Amino acid sequence: MRVARYYLHLDLKTILITGGAGFIGSNFLEYLYRKYPDYHLIVLDALTYAGSPDNIPDEIKKSKRFEFWYGNVTNDDLVNQLVSRADIVVHFAAESHVARSIYDNKIFYVTDVLGTQAVANAVTRHKGLDRLIHISTSEVYGTAHTAPMTEEHPLNPLSPYASAKAGADRLVYSYIASYSIPACIVRPFNQYGPKQHLEKVVPRFITSALLGEPLTVHGTGGAIRDWLYVEDTCARIDKIMHAPIETIKGEVFNLGSGFELDVLSIARLVLKILKKPDDLISHIGNRPGQVDRHISSTEKAASVLGIEPGRAFETGLEQTIAWYSNNRQWWEKQLWMRHVPIMTETGKVEYH
Repeated sequence: MRVARYYLHLDLKTILITGGAGFIGSNFLEYLYRKYPDYHLIVLDALTYAGSPDNIPDEIKKSKRFEFWYGNVTNDDLVNQLVSRADIVVHFAAESHVARSIYDNKIFYVTDVLGTQAVANAVTRHKGLDRLIHISTSEVYGTAHTAPMTEEHPLNPLSPYASAKAGADRLVYSYIASYSIPACIVRPFNQYGPKQHLEKVVPRFITSALLGEPLTVHGTGGAIRDWLYVEDTCARIDKIMHAPIETIKGEVFNLGSGFELDVLSIARLVLKILKKPDDLISHIGNRPGQVDRHISSTEKAASVLGIEPGRAFETGLEQTIAWYSNNRQWWEKQLWMRHVPIMTETGKVEYH
């Protein structure tokens, strides 16, 4: 039995992906499936509104190398069972929408913090695990105090979502310090690409433009973000999976492009690519908990992991637009969820 485990660890890794039916998780699942034909892939997902079996290609669903477990990451017994079978755990599972967290915040703390505790506790029990990669978020930083934002930037979460993720982030850090679990923390900056839920700004702009409907922009649209195409994010996580454990244990890595662009410019670029008029842009009030600026330092990830720059933003945006143009049946069922109702301080309801 010990020999079999040794062989599995070296050549036939078993990867547990929590939240593997969501946006980044499902893209990462497909990335690993294509690149590593000997890996066994297990997905745990509660299939909330943001996670769907439709995100997993039929080829993967039918593969003997793939297992899907329907369940909640807060289920300690289930999580413990699955972690005991894994060599590497990549923990994506979380509630992840800023605006939605403002009117329904409790579930964010339950899933993001207690779910992460369940995963971390399971990792402490299984000493044969090679590593846990915890997917945090750049939202834990809040608005940039310095630019670019390094991994040492203060954590100043500005929304319930961000504070829940900050709690999970620091929980993993405390387990590294207290129990010496083989874990690292990654903080992706703004993501875009295929299979992203329409509540997010890039697919919301794209689908609105495809339908000839207004592209709603918060405030002036001057909020600046760092943008990274999801496949480039997957390639970065891959490097973290395969780096020597001593180089990543206890470390935090930003996953960003170092390229920043404001939201209004993205709306205009989407309209330009789709040859739609600029007068489709409309402005609404600023979203509560809005972060003014995010720009990632890429220095640490480049020097420690050898991460190279991702594709140009316009290239990635064109690829994303092409995917949504060719997959209307995937996103049309989400149209009613593009906007979230928010009560403003004056008592007015706005849809963000």
